[in-house]
Amino acid sequence: MNALVPLPVILPLLGTGATLMLSRRPRIQRLVSMSVLAAVVVVSGWLLYAVDRHGPQVLWVGGWPEPLGISLVADRLSALMLVVSSLVTLAVLAFSIGQRMTGEDQEKTPVSVYHPTFLVLVAGVSNAFLSGDLFNIFVSFEMLLFASYVLLTLGGTEPRARAGTIYVVVNMLSSALFLVAIASVYAATGSLNLAQLAQRLPTLDPQVSLVLQLLLLTTFAIKAAVFPLGFWLPDSYPTAPAPVTAVFAGLLTKVGIYAIIRTQTLLFPGSALTDLFLWAALVTMIVGILGAIAQTDIKRMLSFTLVSHIGYLVLGVGLATPTGLSGAIFYVAHHITIQTALFLVVGLIEFRAGSTSLLRLGGLARLSPMLAILFFVPAMNLAGIPPMSGFIGKVGMLQGGLQQGSALAFALVIGGVVTSLLTLYAVVRTWSLAFWRTPEQARDLTATLPEMGREAGVVAEGADVVAHRGHVHVGPVTVGVRELEEAMRLQSDEEPDRDLYQLLKDDDLPHRVPRAMAVPALALVGMSLVFTVIAGPLYAYTDRAAHDLRTPSVYVDSVLSGSRR
Repeated sequence: MNALVPLPVILPLLGTGATLMLSRRPRIQRLVSMSVLAAVVVVSGWLLYAVDRHGPQVLWVGGWPEPLGISLVADRLSALMLVVSSLVTLAVLAFSIGQRMTGEDQEKTPVSVYHPTFLVLVAGVSNAFLSGDLFNIFVSFEMLLFASYVLLTLGGTEPRARAGTIYVVVNMLSSALFLVAIASVYAATGSLNLAQLAQRLPTLDPQVSLVLQLLLLTTFAIKAAVFPLGFWLPDSYPTAPAPVTAVFAGLLTKVGIYAIIRTQTLLFPGSALTDLFLWAALVTMIVGILGAIAQTDIKRMLSFTLVSHIGYLVLGVGLATPTGLSGAIFYVAHHITIQTALFLVVGLIEFRAGSTSLLRLGGLARLSPMLAILFFVPAMNLAGIPPMSGFIGKVGMLQGGLQQGSALAFALVIGGVVTSLLTLYAVVRTWSLAFWRTPEQARDLTATLPEMGREAGVVAEGADVVAHRGHVHVGPVTVGVRELEEAMRLQSDEEPDRDLYQLLKDDDLPHRVPRAMAVPALALVGMSLVFTVIAGPLYAYTDRAAHDLRTPSVYVDSVLSGSRR
């Protein structure tokens, strides 16, 4: 059984080599990529069953005597993350293949590069979930950094290159900090194995242990986009191709959250930084959702909600109660699926209407009722409308806050409810403007904005931006400098290639949403609803996972006993 543990890492790496050799045979390359990810789904599902029935599965690799080698460990938490991530990446790959088959943007997203890089990304995610020592987690992050940079800059356009530069610089700094943390941990304990560290760290001076904890926390908080270290995310993700943005939003920040959960419960149980966690959760939720409300682009709005909802996960970790921790695990699985589904649907919107700007969109409900439903369902789930899985996960974490009983925990409960209501406002406003508003209203707004901007002293004649950076409020839309510049550009186009509003009005857009793209998005939306249907058994599973995390000896004994079930 333990021989299955490394397969979620090995299979994508083997697929990477195969797809590189098949770069001149795109059809076979696509078949190999889909087959590899389908196999990873099967293996991950079997590991989920095995660890729930028989306990953690451990494999030592590298040929070194235990415990000097590298350990790969699958327990209830990592197995659940593997299953959800493999299903999501399979759907995203199917979406990207469907997009490729439409002929859209082929020159800007070369398939010979895309498939091998995507498989490296999958291998890095799987390795992070299975790693049993800190240095192997570092290797996983570097695999993710390499692959994500290539995917983020596909096509070499200026916005993608700029976003990629910000992303790489921030992540290289976090990687350097991670190396400092690893070196410090090894100097203090003589080991990097998580199970051994769980035994040795409690023997250190409390001040030394606190410094090590802060180093690791800062590194993982950057990866997870916890405020104020998540400033890079809203400007990095929206510029990438739709499938890339979807998998980034769904998975990459969750790898950072997973690392926080693993290290805090295993290495620093009963941490003195509980209040710091709770304050970080509160500020992340509020600042993120306020940023989402201010956006007039759907991608950027979802990027800010992504940051905001990371706060819920930090809340669950900070509470460290069985209920709060179980709710956080449930919510991680839910949020991976929901966030990926929403970004895929936004990719369909961009393909169908040619834009994701709320200044331009309107009438999409009449143009494509299916697209309206595909956005509405996961949006309501993200907002936590009962009885959907988002509501169930939030209730679990907020219940954990009530059980803890401190004044700060009560403030977090109130902050969580407010954030959920503001999320509902943000997604309903987006749906109303993009789907319910008529094309004529969108056209009139775009034509009116520049003049209103000049009256407000934000935009001068000739579309030059005045030093005063204010906002213009037009009905339900709050518009900043960037959006006003876009409106001026649209208004000043003398001979636009396509009159989007007239095309929307006449229902004459040339781009129909192809089934090859719609089916993967529909599958993820359906998967999010399945979480609601199986919420009882799934929550029972996360309860067991939370119990294991709160009992570090379960993990430590499985790794250091050398058992090979």
